[in-house]
Amino acid sequence: MGIGLGGNRYGKSGIRLVRVVRHPDRHELADLTVDVALEGDFRAAHLAGDNAAVLPTDTMRGTVYAFAGEGPVGEPEAFGLRLAGHFVDTVPAVALARVRLRQRPWRRIPVGGQPHPHAFAAGDGERRTATVTRAGDRAWVVAGLAGLLVLKTTGSGFQGFLRDRYTTLEETGDRLLATELTAGWRYATLEVDWAKAHAETRRLLLEAFAAHDQSRSLQHTLYAMGEAVLRERAEVAEVRLSMPNRHHLLADLAPYGLDNPGEVFVATDRPYGLIEGTVTRDDAPPAGPAWE
Repeated sequence: MGIGLGGNRYGKSGIRLVRVVRHPDRHELADLTVDVALEGDFRAAHLAGDNAAVLPTDTMRGTVYAFAGEGPVGEPEAFGLRLAGHFVDTVPAVALARVRLRQRPWRRIPVGGQPHPHAFAAGDGERRTATVTRAGDRAWVVAGLAGLLVLKTTGSGFQGFLRDRYTTLEETGDRLLATELTAGWRYATLEVDWAKAHAETRRLLLEAFAAHDQSRSLQHTLYAMGEAVLRERAEVAEVRLSMPNRHHLLADLAPYGLDNPGEVFVATDRPYGLIEGTVTRDDAPPAGPAWE
């Protein structure tokens, strides 16, 4: 029986970075969690305990802070490209570097009707995300968001589905639809205005969710959202969406002698349906090794 080493990677995860830019009249705040993963020829470390090719993960952590110290972090995508390029260019054994970034939103606290120059409050659960991959001379960027709660109180139904002996779900032509959106969109180019492209893609996703008033299922809405982005944003090659169905069940008010015409709901967080899919262009350039 032959035994060999399969695919492997290593890196540093959960690197917490807060960077303050101190302008004379205001401060800017960037709050990121960074994960670094390297792939390449590390066979000797696994098979013989030879660490000569292994860059310590502590060095990866230090590199993130050093890069932040050299200048403002800027957009997550640009910071990730700098980091991924550094590891591929300076670590001989590395064939691929992947950097994941999640940005916490902070908003200025209003004081006297004006945003305070250096006091902030944390935003909601939404995070801006970016995954940057560098393999040799190639690099690609997947931007995105996570933890964005969206809900609409009408304009969605679920009917005509397959039934078997275990199916008890009732059909509905109108329901409350809620999900916690995770989205990633791969850019076909690196010539991108990262902040504008992210804001516009987010806007298109939300507008499509809201405007898709003939939704027959969450799958139906998922496709409409991805399609809206690809129609308007030429730099986006494909959109991947993960949308758990945050069920809201009509509360039974009959025991209290009350009707419930779609007004009172029980919000449940589990179990939940999980709908995932990718909407892509026919001519989208390949991402290389599986994009994440």
